[in-house]
Amino acid sequence: MRIGSGLCAGFIGMAAVMPALAVAQAPQVPATPVDGTVLEVNATGRVTRAPDQAVIRAGVVTQSTTAAAATQENATRMAQVIASLKSAGIQSRDLSTSNVSLQPQYRYADNQPPVVTGYQASNSVSVKFRDVARSGAVLDALVKAGANQIDGPALSLSQPDAALDAARADAVKRAQARASLYAQAAGLRVDRILSITEAGENDGGQPQPPVMFRVRTMAADSAAATQVLPGETDVTATINVRFVLK
Repeated sequence: MRIGSGLCAGFIGMAAVMPALAVAQAPQVPATPVDGTVLEVNATGRVTRAPDQAVIRAGVVTQSTTAAAATQENATRMAQVIASLKSAGIQSRDLSTSNVSLQPQYRYADNQPPVVTGYQASNSVSVKFRDVARSGAVLDALVKAGANQIDGPALSLSQPDAALDAARADAVKRAQARASLYAQAAGLRVDRILSITEAGENDGGQPQPPVMFRVRTMAADSAAATQVLPGETDVTATINVRFVLK
């Protein structure tokens, strides 16, 4: 028992010393003093570009009294939709399945359990249009092929890197101008930049809220062609810049 007690005391003594040794092995590096006044500026650079691609989700919703019938009709009509997309020049790489579902439909009554009255099947594909001007004509072809549901569009830039670089350069100019303004107001001058940190960016992709509508009814009411207008989108970059004022 005496030996055990001695060992325990030894271990406790070592445990008490080890944290102190660990702290001693990690000396803190003193911060380099800055000769001057430090000013931190947050700036957002912005450029405007016209989106050149669109993503739209198109699909088919069918209903029947049995799951098998709803699924079979949906598959037949969806095959026609996909065939029409490929006939319109949409490549396979720009087509991807986005949703497949089969759901029972219920009838509800007071104080009674729900009763299944049928089934609803849906299937949709995500379609990327690399030529926004052609997307309206393709949508009309989809309706004729049997598509009865469309979501979107989500407009974006296919190559946003150059626009982002322009926005970053604009952000630096804005930060420098703001720093000069503060320095002048304080009776100082901008001596140098201490650091630049990128805080965020927006590459121009601004998906629109999903717009779901029955396009078959719309086509029957009007012979006008569908139009998709790209408009313009902002590409932004936000930076934090620390200046030294003297």
